[in-house]
This record gives sequence, C-alpha cells and structure tokens, in this order.
Amino acid sequence: MTSYPTAAATVVLVSPAMPEVLPAAAWPALRAAEAVYAAADLPEATRSALDAKAAPHPEVLARIPRVVLVALSTDDAGAAELVRRGAAVVETPVPSLVRAVEVMDRLRSPGGCPWDAAQTHESLLQYLVEETYELLDAIEQGDRSAMREELGDVLLQVLFHARVAAEHGADPFDIDVVADELVGKLVNRHPHIFTGGETVHTPEHQQQRWEQLKQAEKQRDSIVDGIALGQPATALAGKLGQRTGRRELPFDLFPAGGDEGSKLFRIAAAARRAGVDPEGALRTAAKDFAEKVRAAELAARRHGVDPTRLDADGWRRFWPRG
Repeated sequence: MTSYPTAAATVVLVSPAMPEVLPAAAWPALRAAEAVYAAADLPEATRSALDAKAAPHPEVLARIPRVVLVALSTDDAGAAELVRRGAAVVETPVPSLVRAVEVMDRLRSPGGCPWDAAQTHESLLQYLVEETYELLDAIEQGDRSAMREELGDVLLQVLFHARVAAEHGADPFDIDVVADELVGKLVNRHPHIFTGGETVHTPEHQQQRWEQLKQAEKQRDSIVDGIALGQPATALAGKLGQRTGRRELPFDLFPAGGDEGSKLFRIAAAARRAGVDPEGALRTAAKDFAEKVRAAELAARRHGVDPTRLDADGWRRFWPRG
C-alpha cells in the first residue's frame, strides 16, 4: 500500500467550541490541496462553509495525494489513519477559557463523569457559596496563589451552571449567551466610554450613573427591587441602607425597636451609608477575635494550664494585650 510523506497529507483540527474557526497555519495546505474532505465529526455548517466533501474510507483517503482532512479530533478514523501515516497536523490555537468550556462539555456529555452529569442548579448552590467565600478569604489574606486557585473554582461554578442551563428543555442558554449579555450590560452602563455619552469624572459619579441606568433597564418599581434577600443579614442590611440612602430616606425611618435585630440593622445600614462595608468590618473583627482566642489558649498551655478549664479570670490573665 502506498504511503505518502508528511507533506502529502494534512489533518486540520478545529476546536469543538469554535468549529467555524480555522487556524491561519492551515491555509497554505488548503490552497495547495488536491482534495479537501470533512471528517464525520465535523459540524455540517463548517463542512458546508468549506465546500468540503464527506471523507471516504480511511484507506481510500490515505491514498489521495496532497489531501487535507478537517476534523474535530484525531479520534476520527480518517484522521487517525492519516496521522499514523505521517500526515502533518495543524491545530487551532484554543484560548484557555474556550478549553475550559470544552472540558465542562465533555464532563457533562454521555461517557463523561457520572457525578458531573448528575448535578443540577440546586445541587450546585452549596459549592457556589463555599467557593465564593474561599475566594473572599484568599483576597483578605493577600494570598496570590490561593486567589488564582479560588478564582478558577468560582469560574468552574459559572461554567457548570451555564452548561446545566444549556440542557434546560423550556428555556436553554449557554455560556456564550451569558457572556453576550454581560458584554451588552457593560457597554450599556458605560456610555461615556463606548458611545460618547455623558462624561464621568469620579467613581462616585459612575456608581450613581450605573444605578440610574440599571433602574431604567430593568424598569424597577422600587429602589429595593433587585437586592438579593438571600445574602448574609449584615450585608443585606448594609445594602438596604445604601440603596435607600441614595433616595435620602431618613435615618428615623429605620427599624426603631429595641430588639437585637432592629439594633443590628441600624448599625449595619448606617455603616454602609457612611462608606463602611458592615459585612467586611464585622468579619475583620470576628477573625481578629478568633486569633486572640487562639493566642490566649496557646499562652495558657505554655503556662501548663488546660484551656478547657479557663474561667473568666483565667481568660483575662492570658488574653493578649494590645
């Protein structure tokens, strides 16, 4: 059986996530090709755009000089045969974000991971919350390595939910739709940059314009519409304080009761109006307190005292100063 040298045949691999994009390095081979064929795994739209015929049997394909086969993968029988005989392989450079989408699709597809395939929006909620807080902790710690990892874990949740959404029977959408809506939002809410709108000179002015544009876009009836009521209570109270402050709702209309909930609301809402993030401030104080508890326990052990037996005076004795 005749075997052609590497230059005689070329396998062009396109990305499953971008099947319409061919690498620039493939064009010389395509121009010089005696025949261009589409592998069985190539989407019909791409095959049609290339005006490529369906590939013949691998043995027949391998005997054609200067042949180019466009495929998604070397798993295709024709592609595998050409590669075995020394064909040149030209791959489409795939950005890491696109590669991440491909991996998620593979995990959710038949033959992928059973656990990933079984997940739903609801079952993934706990991981979304956990990964977000782990990222928050990494940022607060200033741990750049942990930030890279946790940002990836948060991105995984976005990819996961978008992939699950693509399978929804009544209202499917995928990561491209999510990204497209985000681009539209960013452009529409920055008219001073993208459409020559009103000039914005300060971050405060931009924040105000953002809220105005958001209100107009979503046609909200209330200034508190759109606030996530499921967020932590301190953050929720702060957000309500901030949002109502923009409409000059007075402090005397805050909950006036003497119960602990009303007191905490007033503190958190007032803090956010003053430019302080109450959730972050409370978390900082809590983490500092936890460190002091550990320090006091360690000091007690160093003095031969069992921390579990400390009374009020004992805690005061070993409590760190300053």
